[in-house]
Amino acid sequence: MIPKFITLEGGEGSGKSTQVKILSDWLAWSGHSVLKTREPGGTAGAEAIRGLVLGRAGWDPVAEMALHFAARREHWAKTIQPSLDAGSFVVCDRFFDSTLAYQVAGQGASREVWAALRTATLGDAAPDLTLLLDIPVALGLARAGRRGDINRYDTLDRDFHERVRDSFLGQAGAEPHRFAVLDASAPLEAVTQAVISTCRQRLSLP
Repeated sequence: MIPKFITLEGGEGSGKSTQVKILSDWLAWSGHSVLKTREPGGTAGAEAIRGLVLGRAGWDPVAEMALHFAARREHWAKTIQPSLDAGSFVVCDRFFDSTLAYQVAGQGASREVWAALRTATLGDAAPDLTLLLDIPVALGLARAGRRGDINRYDTLDRDFHERVRDSFLGQAGAEPHRFAVLDASAPLEAVTQAVISTCRQRLSLP
């Protein structure tokens, strides 16, 4: 089977990290080689950039977007592409859709700059399947507040998070062949079942 690149997207408190782990474990249990990774992150350099963008407020939106794409280029070139070439599935917590939602819709950076950075750093590379874990903003922020690991995005105002959610849903509507929208407000077991069944159907997995 040709390995696939699967990304999980969504706002704060949507449960992406939990479902990334569960999906990766399920793929491994099913006999596939699989890499579980995240953004920003996935290489030493990208993890260092993660500390910069999550730990300090006040970035110019374009500068912040450029940092995300610098980390993403490292991640793609040194981790994701080699893993796919070696025959592994890759399951990633966030990818370029998050930058469009957070830095463009949320913070007001230029979509044209986002598109130029995407092309310059990734060419035509894109996930095979993107699972959007959609959750109402108020519920997501309440969940994020209970998890005890607050980053600076969690502290931004509700209007910011509404713009982020609207962007994700707009992206999903524009690319239905790549996106699947799942209800992340459902109980954990129901979300997990939806994640696995969607991967089976969309990627023709046994």
